[in-house]
Amino acid sequence: MEDKLITLAIHTYEKAQILKTLLETEGIDVYIHNVNQIQPVVSAGVRVRIKESDLPHALRIIEDSNWLKESDEEPKEKEVKQKKILIPVDFSDYSIRACEIGLNYAAAIQGEVMIMHAYFSPYFPTAIPIGDSLAYQVNEEENAHHVLKRVQVDMDNLSNLIKRKIESGELPRVKFDCILREGLPEEEIIAYSKEYKPTLIIMGTRGKSQKEMDLIGSVTGEVFEAHKTPVLAIPENTPFKNLKEIKNVAFATSFNQRDLVIFDKFMELVKGFDFTIHLFNISTSKNEWNEIRLTGISEYFKRQYPEAKINHTVLADGDLLLAIEKFVRDETIDVIALGTQRRNVIARMFNPSIARKMLFHTDTPLLVMHS
Repeated sequence: MEDKLITLAIHTYEKAQILKTLLETEGIDVYIHNVNQIQPVVSAGVRVRIKESDLPHALRIIEDSNWLKESDEEPKEKEVKQKKILIPVDFSDYSIRACEIGLNYAAAIQGEVMIMHAYFSPYFPTAIPIGDSLAYQVNEEENAHHVLKRVQVDMDNLSNLIKRKIESGELPRVKFDCILREGLPEEEIIAYSKEYKPTLIIMGTRGKSQKEMDLIGSVTGEVFEAHKTPVLAIPENTPFKNLKEIKNVAFATSFNQRDLVIFDKFMELVKGFDFTIHLFNISTSKNEWNEIRLTGISEYFKRQYPEAKINHTVLADGDLLLAIEKFVRDETIDVIALGTQRRNVIARMFNPSIARKMLFHTDTPLLVMHS
């Protein structure tokens, strides 16, 4: 079988040349792509490619050599930002569970919480007679006022419920606030998230019980495909209220450079939590390289994060979602973590991503991150 080339890393031209030299001294063939032929030294996004079979060896070399250590140790000015959790709600039981998990997570990372509800007041243009236009406008204003009044009552009730749980000790004392936004939920959540800049968005979902037709219309699905902030989707049947209760997290990998970046983001989100991480392949096209790839990535992560408990599983051949479901059941997985890519609306409608399909195929919480 032909040994295809894969992208190991994407760097500037200078760093790509350094990595190429390092790997070639260890007997690994390296190929450089995407170089500006006129001005090579100013090239950015240069791809360092190697044979697929050399991946585990290359990852070990990179880790053992600490070849970027010098540049990583350069002093950097880091802005200390308050960690924030955004929890969009619709006042259902499963959104209340999302609030409980969100407040407990905020307490663990010393963050704050914003609870948000987006309501929609439909406007229907009409060709009514001019003489009736004033009455029509008054009715429209009254309807909008009634919608706002109703959601304000619902938000007050939710806020009071959370305060009672805090006073009783059922929830930790965490700074939280509430906000209402008028508009389509998915659009308002994304727009407000750009203002608020949360560390994590936590959303309740109906999970596996949803109808297939809801695959396109899910607010949660739209948010994690169209926005770069990590999203934790909490199905209505989630048994825990605190992420500290989880024992097993599955991390999906497609064996590319992007997964290394996503895993680093994942480890930052769960810093301080104690659980076992199960790496698994995102494709069920099982071949001789899956085990080698997973072993190589697993060993790389163990060296990079020596305190983490990491192992790996190769999914069975066949339907991907059924294989994941069996894997989750056999390993008693509490949360599934995976990466996704921002795609245009047409692609999302006619070719839903693996993340979105999994959202409707499992009752296991789903953590979705962008590279």
